[in-house]
Amino acid sequence: MRREALVPRPDLEAHLEELGFPYHTIDGEPYWDETHCYRLDAAQVDALDDATAELHALCLNAVQHVVGSGRLAEFAIPAEWHATIARSWQAQLDGRAEGYSLFGRMDLSYDGAGPPKLLEYNADTPTACLETAVVQWHWLQQVRPGADQFNSLHEKLIEGWSRLRALDPRPLLHFTAAAGSDEDRGNLEYLRDTAIQAGWATASLPIDRIGWDGRRFVDLQDRPIERLFKLYPWEWLLAEEHAAPLRDRIDAGAIALVEPAWKMLLANKALLVVLWELYPGHPNLLPAFFDADAEAARSLGERYVRKPLLAREGANVEWVDGARRFAIPGDYGSEGCVRQALAPLPVFEGDHVLVGSWIADGRPAGIGLRADRLPVTTDASRFVPHYFE
Repeated sequence: MRREALVPRPDLEAHLEELGFPYHTIDGEPYWDETHCYRLDAAQVDALDDATAELHALCLNAVQHVVGSGRLAEFAIPAEWHATIARSWQAQLDGRAEGYSLFGRMDLSYDGAGPPKLLEYNADTPTACLETAVVQWHWLQQVRPGADQFNSLHEKLIEGWSRLRALDPRPLLHFTAAAGSDEDRGNLEYLRDTAIQAGWATASLPIDRIGWDGRRFVDLQDRPIERLFKLYPWEWLLAEEHAAPLRDRIDAGAIALVEPAWKMLLANKALLVVLWELYPGHPNLLPAFFDADAEAARSLGERYVRKPLLAREGANVEWVDGARRFAIPGDYGSEGCVRQALAPLPVFEGDHVLVGSWIADGRPAGIGLRADRLPVTTDASRFVPHYFE
């Protein structure tokens, strides 16, 4: 990998907003950053593609192990949801629509030389779809038109929605997210557009406007919600007032969600512990242990990252490298934590660079790079385009 300095395109903000990307700036600081880009070579792209496919397969095996051996309690998932998750996983194994998973994003530490290392799997509500699939692709066409990019996310999302449509007779696909976030709204509308391109009839509404009429969930026109894409974390849904009716409707086959209930396991940091148990020494994995396993956790010494099971966007992550320590505040941690061996992000001219590698329709689908002056990326870390030749 190589960092290359650039002069941003003229009228950049207007161009980004034409693409439906208004959150190019966050709190007065650039989120989309094209003052530089990253160049990869074809061998590095192949390494990322192969590692992503391998890791996704290992993760699915880990879900089978967790469900089959009854280890869901270790993931801090309420007991009343265990059977629902198991049925959801069986539906995935059977190829039924109720278990279909559209996408996910793995966070990898990769310096272009050694094997990519899995830091976590954003498997439930991954964002940065629009900037990966559309914005950086348009950048490539204008700035590096003779080059290529590891990026087939747009096409594979459409293919995934098409596959689900072939499996699912429900006529209407609803989309929902929490109100008030430009980023969530931008990602939601982009994903809705890919579903429309795949032939779905769609509707969209904020999650707090979904109604419950005592028998079913309904939209603002009192239409039943039978297939729902949610850009809203499963653990938040489980804490909602109507979590029990939702579970009952899922179990009855009256409503199906994307992502399905079994994705709670992939989106949980306990997955990192199970992966290391099943595949110790795997070149794309890092040693990881439950924080409560004091002896195992101590084996990592003073080079580790402590992560809550359910944290998002870096919240409550503690980064330790000997005397160097860094922590991000947040509201997570009471559900339990894991400790993972430290795999520092590569640093280019002061920027710590994270590779977000996408899975869509079960296949590797490209990457997006995030950069930060801190060793842990957050929701405000900059998105930087890439290319390869």
